[in-house]
Amino acid sequence: MRNFFIFFLLFIIAVLPYLVNGECTCDDEEEDRDKTQALKLKIAAIASILVAGAIGVCIPILGKTFPALRPEKDIFFIIKAFAAGVILSTGFIHVLPDAYESLTSPCLKEHPWGDFPFTGLVAMLSAIGTLMVDAFATVYFNKSHFNNKSQTDVVDEEKVQGNEGHLHVHTHATHGHAHGSVSSSPDLLRHKVISQVLELGIVVHSVIIGISLGASESPKTIRPLVAALTFHQFFEGMGLGGCISQAKFKSRAVLIMVLFFSLTTPVGIAIGIGISHVYNENSPTALIVEGILNAASAGILIYMSLVDLLAADFMNPRMQSSGRLLIGANVSLLVGAGCMSLLAKWA
Repeated sequence: MRNFFIFFLLFIIAVLPYLVNGECTCDDEEEDRDKTQALKLKIAAIASILVAGAIGVCIPILGKTFPALRPEKDIFFIIKAFAAGVILSTGFIHVLPDAYESLTSPCLKEHPWGDFPFTGLVAMLSAIGTLMVDAFATVYFNKSHFNNKSQTDVVDEEKVQGNEGHLHVHTHATHGHAHGSVSSSPDLLRHKVISQVLELGIVVHSVIIGISLGASESPKTIRPLVAALTFHQFFEGMGLGGCISQAKFKSRAVLIMVLFFSLTTPVGIAIGIGISHVYNENSPTALIVEGILNAASAGILIYMSLVDLLAADFMNPRMQSSGRLLIGANVSLLVGAGCMSLLAKWA
């Protein structure tokens, strides 16, 4: 699944610039063009967003170094609730309205785009699709786990029968089997699925945001976006980092996921800079592609934040048994959603 996930992300990054090049039917209303000043701001945006995203996603992963950040600590639930609020707000306040704006633009033909709320349809189908992927992937991983467990049980039994009377061999085999069961538990497999699907939703809209910023030549438009997107990437990174931390991936997989998240928006900005002379955000092709991808991304983010992040933690017996932790997580959730919603004033 991880290979397919990486391939799909690379496909989105590679193909999107070609899809958003389209004929212009609406005049570009952007004013105050200054290519030199805009380029300086874009370079600053690449650096600040890259650093903020990397720091945000790495904070929860550094739980091994900082014991207070480990998943079994109360503060981890508080941080994760804050980050989940950020991701939920991103889906509802940032991504979904952008999708509506794109797919209801006057630059598109009235038929069929004005006849039906395609944004809601795509977001709904995306959320349902995420549920299906979530369910089937979990079933697949669980079956693989239990098949491996059955094979291990057979091998252990043969070792015991073949070495009857040798207590050391039996103990060693049993210990190895128990260790494998812990490292491949169903909960751990589910966290792996959650982190990969969540990153997919985040990365899709991150590429679109990056290309839009990189293609803009108005410093007036870019300046507030730099600050807003820097905070945006930092908080989203914390949410994703918490999921990656709980999944306990191997170091190589963690590095790949961190790099993908940290680099997608800066790479999107770089692509936007490269195609700025031919890119027109008001072309029908660009509007349709961006609108559909944003709607799909919103469906993924809303589903993941509500079902896999918030519901899973808020219904956790540990949180249910601690009124103080439950209140703290609720406050943290509202603060995270509120802060991210406030950023919509500038981005």
